[in-house]
Order: sequence, then structure tokens, then C-alpha cells
Amino acid sequence: MKNKHKILVIAFSSLLLVFVFVFIGNKSKNIVLQNKEANSATNFINQSAKESLNTAKEAPTTKPLSIQNIESICEGAERSSFGCYEKYYEALVKNEGIKSAFADIKEREIKNSYVKTQCHPLAHSIGHAATSLFKDVRDAYAEGDSYCWSGYYHGILEQILETKGKEVTLAELNTICEMIPGKDAYSFDYYNCVHGLGHGLMATAGQNLFKALDMCDDLTGGWEKSSCYGGVFMENVIIENKGGITEYLKPEDPVYPCNAVGNNYKQVCYLMQTSYMLKVSQNNFSKVFDLCSTVESPYSSTCYQGLGRDASGQSLSDKVQTKITCELGKTYDQRANCIVGAVRDFVSFYHSDAQAKELCYSLDKSLDKMCLDTVTSYYKSF
Repeated sequence: MKNKHKILVIAFSSLLLVFVFVFIGNKSKNIVLQNKEANSATNFINQSAKESLNTAKEAPTTKPLSIQNIESICEGAERSSFGCYEKYYEALVKNEGIKSAFADIKEREIKNSYVKTQCHPLAHSIGHAATSLFKDVRDAYAEGDSYCWSGYYHGILEQILETKGKEVTLAELNTICEMIPGKDAYSFDYYNCVHGLGHGLMATAGQNLFKALDMCDDLTGGWEKSSCYGGVFMENVIIENKGGITEYLKPEDPVYPCNAVGNNYKQVCYLMQTSYMLKVSQNNFSKVFDLCSTVESPYSSTCYQGLGRDASGQSLSDKVQTKITCELGKTYDQRANCIVGAVRDFVSFYHSDAQAKELCYSLDKSLDKMCLDTVTSYYKSF
């Protein structure tokens, strides 16, 4: 159960690492990134960390009237029942509104470990319920909250696609997000909409990952396609934790499905997959470094960066623990890429470059300049 909870936390910040790779590129000579269109969507996901993880640290500003006892719902056998909490938050949206639902989840996750680890999919549920209150995506997004890795926005798209059905969804795929502000500038809201399409398309495709990816390919624009891929792969990683079933995760082959998809999907897949690789390896980072070293070229570097993100995410961006984890890498390439993923996550988590630079200053001289260059280039993109 402990590992099951960890996969959720690191999977959600995976979404953020993918966001990073879109706009800033990689200027470090020793860090190899391929596939420019995949990079552009991958960069974008990690920048959402600055929104999602920062929001996650904020205290609730209002408390809904429904909260009398923070432990009063889903007790006993239902304390770890996703369905129980899902029904609760959907009812709360209907009866008291979106702001009350978010005030509740922000308060409740402080004392309830299950709510904390299931926060993102529960935010999906708030998004599901919100669609009944608004006529279009733009209005629903305007009332949203980025708390818990923007799950609300992803949930809206899931519900909208379910309501539309497969035929209408595919016919309207390129217009569903067009009303979201910032499309031309690839804004955070627009990203969340297109990424949310990926989550929704998994349901449209009957949880068939390959069919969902094919549907993403019907989008116009490489950036949109890669952002959609990220939603598909993330949904695949977390679906079992929501009570669903996927055929596209294999404990005996933790790299799957990344080793089975086409080259245009691999970059985004490997960034997401480290969360699952850690889960089936009992959170053994050394073992997953070894696994990453066996993946097809040139994606081992991407895999190591995913581990860096996981190292930061699991430690809540603690300098000492993140450094210790990245030092488990056996080669310079492993350690350097791990640090790249970690410091980007640090900047995103704190919305500052100060803590990331402290991590850089603590490193061996062979890594500190590369680390500082990464922090500088990434922080400028904010």
C-alpha cells in the first residue's frame, strides 16, 4: 500500500517534468534529448509544477459548511475507498460549489493520508461534477483550481468526452480546447485542456492505450499531440489506483509500454514511466537506474531525468535527500540527468531558484556548473 501511494505522488509530478522540456530545451552538453516536438510538450508539463505544486502548498482560504469533523466521512472499511470519497466530492460540488470542494480537500488531506495520495484523481472527480454547472469548457476552467497537479482540469475533459461520445469527440477534437485563453502562447490552461484530452481519450478508446494515442494523432500540431500523449500515459499509470484495470502495465516488464510504442511517443512515455518502474521495484532507485540504463537509445537520459523528478517529488524537494538519491547513479550521465530532473522540480515546487541553487552548491564540482546552468535556463522560462 505504501508503494501504491508513492506512485501517485511521483506520477503527478511526472506530468510536471514533461511540461518542462517544451520551451527551454537542453543546453547542457552531457544531457541528451531527442525528438523536438516531444520535447516541446514535455517541457510544458513540468512548468505546470510551478502552478500545481505551489498551489498544493497553500492553506485553504475558506472552510465549507459541510466540514464538522475532518474524519467524519468514509470511515472504517471505506476509509480507503476511492468510490466513497468520489461520491462525497461530487455531492459537495453540487450542493456547495467548487470552491467549497477544494477548501474541503485542502483541509482534509492534511490529516487523511488516503486523501493526500489520491488527491489528483479526487480533483478529477471535482472536475467531473463541475461540468454539470457550466455550458462550455472555458467557463468551467475559469472557476478552477490547480490544486493537486491540476486534476480538476483533466477531470473536466474526461467528463466532456464521455458525454460527447466517441463519434462527436473525434469530429470535434481540434475545437474542444480552442476557447481556452492562451492557445497561441501555449498557456498553462491551454496545456491542461489538451493534456486532459489525453486522459479523456483513454476512456473514449475503452482504455486501449494504442487507440488513444492514435486519437491524439488526429490533433493538429506537434505540441498538441505530445501534450495529449502525456495525458494518455499518465492515465495509464494511475488508472489502477482509481479502481480501473489496464493491460498496458506489466510488473515483469516495468518499461512497458514505452518499449512497444512508436518513436514519436517514447519521449513522453519514458518521462512518465519511472513512477511505475519505482513502484514495481519497491522504490529501489538503484535498481531503476539500472533499468533506465537498459532502455533503447537515446531514452536512457530521459529516464534518468524522470528519476530526478521522482527523487525531488518524494522528498518534497529536500536538498540533502535528493542529492543522496541522485548519487545512487553509477555513472556521470545517470547522476547528471538525475540532477537536471531534480532541480527543475525544485524550481517548480518552490517557484524560486534559491533552493535549487543550494542543491547545486552542495554537489561535486563535476556537476555544479551543469546544475546551475540548468537552473538558470529553466527559471528564465517562468
